[in-house]
Amino acid sequence: MANGSSENNKQQQPVIVRLDETALNEAKSILYQAYRHEPTFQYLFDYRRPGYEKRVRATIRELIGLYFELQQDAIGVMVDDTLVAVAFIGDPELRLNLAEQLSWRMKMVLTAGFASTRRYLDYHQKIREMLPESRFAHQLPLMGVNPKYQNRGYGRELLEAVQRLCSENPAGCGLVLDTGNTRYLQFYESEGFRPLGKIRLGDFEDYVLFREVPGYAATATGG
Repeated sequence: MANGSSENNKQQQPVIVRLDETALNEAKSILYQAYRHEPTFQYLFDYRRPGYEKRVRATIRELIGLYFELQQDAIGVMVDDTLVAVAFIGDPELRLNLAEQLSWRMKMVLTAGFASTRRYLDYHQKIREMLPESRFAHQLPLMGVNPKYQNRGYGRELLEAVQRLCSENPAGCGLVLDTGNTRYLQFYESEGFRPLGKIRLGDFEDYVLFREVPGYAATATGG
């Protein structure tokens, strides 16, 4: 953080940080709060059946564990020494296929249940099928802001930091994310994302969105 800020200003400026496993519990809490009311998770993990919150917690725990195990990038926003937002980013060259992660699948079946694991794998495969075939893209499977700190611009700041990080990797053509919450679409469109397609989940649709890394086209063609 820049020096010279007013001593009377108790609100520190947000700082982008890289996360390691010491932030595991905070990241799990933020993402659980962010996703448990999202329609995509409610459909995939069947909120009408008992144990829904347990299944959401288990899925987030196992996904975070997998991304740390695979040494993928994870960043967050710190405010006043508090982690308020996190994002986990899939490397474009990884082309992660969860169906091939046998240890992860076993843990998911044991904690989230077979039906939820199957639904999540099918959903993940449909997203993979929409990715640009001839180019590799980063993926953003998990991103969330602590509800106490929402509507303060931290989500936008985090997403812009994710995109800057992606732009530093010449192997990536852009960034893919998805949402089943239509109120987020305008926000993502304002950040330059465009639709790749939709996935029907029960009585609603999940939107898969893509943004090309600025300058990628020129780099790819040698311009």
